[in-house]
Amino acid sequence: MTSVKKEHVYFIGIGGISMSGLAEILLNRGISVSGTDISKSDTVRHLEELGIKVNIGHRAENITKDITLVVYTAAVKADNPEVIAAKELGIETIERAELLGRIMADFKLSLAVSGTHGKTTTTSMLSEITMAAGVDPTLSIGGILPSINGTTRIGRGDYFVAEACEYCDSFLKFDPFLEIILNIDADHLDYFEDLNHIRRSFRAFAKRTPKGGYVIINSDIDNIDYITEETEAEVMTFGTDKEKSDVYAENITYGPNGYPSYDLCYKDSFITKIALSVPGDHNVVNSLGAAAAALALGLDAESIKTGLKNFGGTHRRFEYKGERNGITIYDDYAHHPTEIAATLSAARKSFPDKKIWCIFQPHTYSRTLSLMDEFASAFKDADSIIIADIYAAREKDTGAVHSKDLVKNIKSCGGNAIYIGDFSEIKNYILNSCTNGDLCITMGAGDIFKVGEDLIKG
Repeated sequence: MTSVKKEHVYFIGIGGISMSGLAEILLNRGISVSGTDISKSDTVRHLEELGIKVNIGHRAENITKDITLVVYTAAVKADNPEVIAAKELGIETIERAELLGRIMADFKLSLAVSGTHGKTTTTSMLSEITMAAGVDPTLSIGGILPSINGTTRIGRGDYFVAEACEYCDSFLKFDPFLEIILNIDADHLDYFEDLNHIRRSFRAFAKRTPKGGYVIINSDIDNIDYITEETEAEVMTFGTDKEKSDVYAENITYGPNGYPSYDLCYKDSFITKIALSVPGDHNVVNSLGAAAAALALGLDAESIKTGLKNFGGTHRRFEYKGERNGITIYDDYAHHPTEIAATLSAARKSFPDKKIWCIFQPHTYSRTLSLMDEFASAFKDADSIIIADIYAAREKDTGAVHSKDLVKNIKSCGGNAIYIGDFSEIKNYILNSCTNGDLCITMGAGDIFKVGEDLIKG
């Protein structure tokens, strides 16, 4: 894959969480960088402080002849005036994932973390391990990691740690030395035809890892051989089942805060005692994936132990937001039934005596419709559920599904759910209904976090 050697790279949507990080990496390499976004933001202001020119608003005249490469996100459509202008001027245009792949190709040890769920958390865990090991990694994370105060770290070592998203087959633009496959579940069905289509994509991703590299895969994935049989890389499995995992956890215990501890083992050998600083069974599995990768790379046990201990969560992953009237408020990015169930299970273990309120904003009409039955049964660990209006994201409302449909199905599964579409009405309902000692979790990939923030502000 061709590395990045362009003189002037222009980012359409430069204020995005991933795009801004890639822009910083190129700027650090001495490449001229500029871009555009739809509005000012803290991220845009940060980029401007670094000396990057950011245009506000997409206009054809922003694309000048000195630009040699235009990068756009998957959200940017073909009729975007800047994309059209770039093509008319004969400027090369590529999608964000291809740029990330080109950057990764410049590193001796590129590590890509994939899976339907847990990518940001596991990428962050592996990032903490590599930093603890002193290998000075470059990092590209899909969420804000507090220890680096952002999504991007620019290192001088051979390591590049990055998320690898399956949506639109973006990860098929990468050729990593090592990849982690956390799980394979039905999602993004606005692009994928079905679960078999998704599995074919992960199979193709595994094949891209070269001989001498590693595919680190969760042993609970159905028919692993189908996913890995065409790769020339060494395959290492991880999970909580000793009988089918190379790397596994034994003697799992939970502290009073719900944080797990366990013995990390590799092929019948004890490696070290792990104590996590995040709750949930799912994070035991995520940490095993990160630890397996570190073991494959020859990183020492103390760095694995320290790195995993140092990880206290990322922005919007079961993130503590504050309190109001004795109500504890958390926020979580979960927007798939598996993620919802995992987060609520972790909350229940962490706060067994609290009444749990979940304020959920469904993300996209297609996901809500295609996974309706799975959503309906995902809230069993919540005492009360409020469903907000569906967050459209990239889609249009065709009238095929409504949040009220989800409420009806949750109730049919025994859940205590109501529909409240308006954020201000949700806030008032919580203030009038929650009592001192209750736990309230805003949940979803849209802007539902604003409800929790407004609750805290008063």
